[in-house]
Amino acid sequence: MSAVPVAPHTASAEPASPGRRFALLLDPPPPRTGWRVVPARVTAMCVVEMQKLRHDRTEIYTRAVQPALWLLIFGVTFSRIHAIPTGGVPYLDFLAPGIIAQSAMFIAIFYGIMIIWERDSGVLTKLMVTPTPRTALVTGKAFAAGVKAVIQAAVVIVIAAVIGVGMTWNPLRLLGVVVVVVLASAFFSCLSMSIAGIVLTRDRLMGIGQAITMPLFFASNALYPVAVMPGWLQAISRVNPLSYQVDALRGLLIGTPAHLGLDLAVLAFAALVGIVAAGSLLPRLAR
Repeated sequence: MSAVPVAPHTASAEPASPGRRFALLLDPPPPRTGWRVVPARVTAMCVVEMQKLRHDRTEIYTRAVQPALWLLIFGVTFSRIHAIPTGGVPYLDFLAPGIIAQSAMFIAIFYGIMIIWERDSGVLTKLMVTPTPRTALVTGKAFAAGVKAVIQAAVVIVIAAVIGVGMTWNPLRLLGVVVVVVLASAFFSCLSMSIAGIVLTRDRLMGIGQAITMPLFFASNALYPVAVMPGWLQAISRVNPLSYQVDALRGLLIGTPAHLGLDLAVLAFAALVGIVAAGSLLPRLAR
């Protein structure tokens, strides 16, 4: 007795409609919004800054002149005078982290000029109509400034090593230096962008930037210990983020006693406050 053949399993008689078949091609996925845009925007801004430096390295060389003069002239001269107590640390070693912080601050504090230029050229208006959150735009620009500051810090570290400053080359400590420089530069660039959102013009921003850079520098522990400052200057130094950046850099690079946990917490908080402030003032700049 022959067996009855089993009928093969057939697919559904209804063919897939062209609309369902090409749905993914015709309808793009929903755009990323909210916090998911921040990493992409930060990365994009950093890549743009790196491309600028790749095409024009003049800025690196010219910005290295001032910190080199501070180290070679001011540092070497005061090392021979022995006028500033540094707790047994050679003054040139004591000064080098302060000059690294200064050079990074000088890059970031004028970053608002770039955003005013983007406003004048219409780029900022185009960015504002995208679904990218304002804080993501500000964060991207802030950490792009941090990338430039890290490159500048690397140049200063090389100069300091050439003239004999005793620094560590521990990779973990150097990674900590990168984190400190990026956080501090993010704050100072956001400070610059916040000022730009208030004054709205490049000339006013340059005047204010020049007026606050040197007071911030001299009201920190970059050139001398806090203990030798008068009482009123010590109070200013305690609320100056540059002091916490210098303290962290000294602890990481030359091994002096530092409060790394407090320094990083203050810099991270300052960067966060700066991002929020600059993000709130960004629409005023884009009007």
